[in-house]
Amino acid sequence: MTSFTRRTTGSAAVAAASFLLLASAGILAAPAAFAGVPGGTAAADRNCDFDGDGYADLLTGAPDGTDAGQEGAGYVTVQYGAPNGIGTHATVPRGRVQVVGQSTAGVPGTSEAGDRFGGAVATGDLDGDGYDDAVIGAPGEDEGGTEDAGRVTVLYGSKGGLGAERTASLTAARPTAGARFGLAVAAARFTGDIDADQLVVLDQTSGLNVFTWHAGVLRQVGTPHSTGHRLQGAYLTTGDYDRDGFADLVVSGYSPDDDYAMGWSAYYAGGAEGLGYRRDLHGGLGSASGDIDGDGYDDLVVGQRSAVDDQAGDTSAPGGLIAVYRGGADGPAGTQGPGTAPQWWSQNSPGVPGTAEAGDAWGNDLSVADVNGDGYADVAVGAPGEDIGTVADAGAVWLLRGTRQGLTGTGAQSFDQNTAGIPGTAETGDAWGAQVRLVDTDRDGRAELVAAAPGENAGDGAVWLLPASAGGLLADGSRSYGAAALGAPAHGAHFGSVVDE
Repeated sequence: MTSFTRRTTGSAAVAAASFLLLASAGILAAPAAFAGVPGGTAAADRNCDFDGDGYADLLTGAPDGTDAGQEGAGYVTVQYGAPNGIGTHATVPRGRVQVVGQSTAGVPGTSEAGDRFGGAVATGDLDGDGYDDAVIGAPGEDEGGTEDAGRVTVLYGSKGGLGAERTASLTAARPTAGARFGLAVAAARFTGDIDADQLVVLDQTSGLNVFTWHAGVLRQVGTPHSTGHRLQGAYLTTGDYDRDGFADLVVSGYSPDDDYAMGWSAYYAGGAEGLGYRRDLHGGLGSASGDIDGDGYDDLVVGQRSAVDDQAGDTSAPGGLIAVYRGGADGPAGTQGPGTAPQWWSQNSPGVPGTAEAGDAWGNDLSVADVNGDGYADVAVGAPGEDIGTVADAGAVWLLRGTRQGLTGTGAQSFDQNTAGIPGTAETGDAWGAQVRLVDTDRDGRAELVAAAPGENAGDGAVWLLPASAGGLLADGSRSYGAAALGAPAHGAHFGSVVDE
């Protein structure tokens, strides 16, 4: 049977805050937010298992972190899944923990201030050996005298997990200043070669450029701005929306052509000959994919800053919306087929807790997986700009349930740091929920929630784990940790600003 992987990754455009304001546009953009497909048509082929033990592992980037004394050189942390879940402390006997930077022996390159190693991350089995590999973007890497040309590093998996014994390092054929090659990455099986995943890399030379890398060959396959909207920002998600056995790609962002008024997504279909552009879709903030209605087709979920036209949802929801495109024979499509409006959701939708308010950034990041084990993928929605009482931008996370009829507000949940059972206290600028991921690290068939607050502790950042149950996510039993607990430098790291999907 043909298998493929689906992954989401994100741009590293976030620095001191966990979400940023695009210059002169007033648009909140996710730092590295992109959800993937743990609850999709090939849930068993999730491909984030570096040591092949059957437990999902977690890859987190800290591009603002200090490595070898160099601020902003960046690093990644690796937490290995185990019967009792991932480890959240380097000395606690749960799953193993690693910290990797360019100063780590065997890793290509040299740690330098501003490299932003870990600014984008993805996972997949690039060499087809049965062990998943880590893909790490360093969009601030200088190549020779070319500033911010960017680089991507691959660390290959093995029975012992990730190591630096065998690596790959790739740059653009002609490194260009400011291109930030590797600002977003994704891995999936887009073509007829079913033996290994292919890698997608973005850079931003005169707009976004889409490259694929496979078997040592780098090819440019598209420029999303050629579809009619020059996309800025970098959000990737993959899924088999048309159920043809090949992974498809969605590239999302905002366009200066409409004064950044709304987001757009470019849909590329996978096939025997590779990726091919199909059409544009409304929405372009966070993005995620998975089989919400259990029909065997992956569905696409994208975020949207606010509604501006008849296809862009509830105009009374200034705090952000999410759009659901149902998968089918023609790929992701609106409620009446390709080219029609999707199903829109906001905090004003029936059953969804809260009220839509300007600046909430609801949908800034998304993740899709089956939380309660009922066979339908659920959707986690991050809102790092949500005010908790009078505490500005403290952040919150919602969970909406998947059903045979699609997404529903019935049984929706919301959490923040003031929720009973959640460690910590909501504070100004924490941006809790700037990154969200649903992942089953203990292999019990239910995906836990990983929620990051890169603004926590004056910008050191922290991550929370909420357990899953048949009734949904649980605040009781949740725990939090920072970079220091994993043995990494914490000061100013904005830990959790990038999380692999």
